[in-house]
Amino acid sequence: MSDVTPTEPLAASFAGDLACFPHHRDATALVPAPARWVFERLDDQTRLAEHMGRPSAMMGGGRMTYEFDGLRGQAVGSHIRMGGEAFGLRLFVDEVVTVRDPSRRKVWRTTGEPTLIIMGAYEMGFEIAEEGTNSRLRVWIDYALPAGGWARRVPGLAALYARWCVRRMVSDAVHHFTAAGARAA
Repeated sequence: MSDVTPTEPLAASFAGDLACFPHHRDATALVPAPARWVFERLDDQTRLAEHMGRPSAMMGGGRMTYEFDGLRGQAVGSHIRMGGEAFGLRLFVDEVVTVRDPSRRKVWRTTGEPTLIIMGAYEMGFEIAEEGTNSRLRVWIDYALPAGGWARRVPGLAALYARWCVRRMVSDAVHHFTAAGARAA
């Protein structure tokens, strides 16, 4: 995981949401592919969040599945619904795409109060900047703690999960394009 590095929190661009989403995590890495290719892959939420679709320790052995509207989460206003379980508890999240700038940026946020264990509402996104034949990918999440429950008293769990999630998204992209490059050689 040494190729994925945490970066500084976002500055004024999302300062208005700090009250709603006071916590932040992000990760950045160089991806061996043009920005257009990286965006096309990550614009598909099932690829971006592959780690959520497989059982893992961070998911308590559970996993999430996706349900899309007719726009498949690939247009502003499009909904992405995730359901599943973690640690034997049912989870549900409804997200809406708020920004989609092909080859550069995509942002989505939860609607209502998600049914999660250690995290409340959030806004999440990725940014891609071309660097020669590669791309600099940054995935971030700004989040709130859950409205109630025991997890609100243990904010470190949400931070740990958020860090794992953004790092997995970035490292999965790096791995995909590194493996794709190796197959093409």
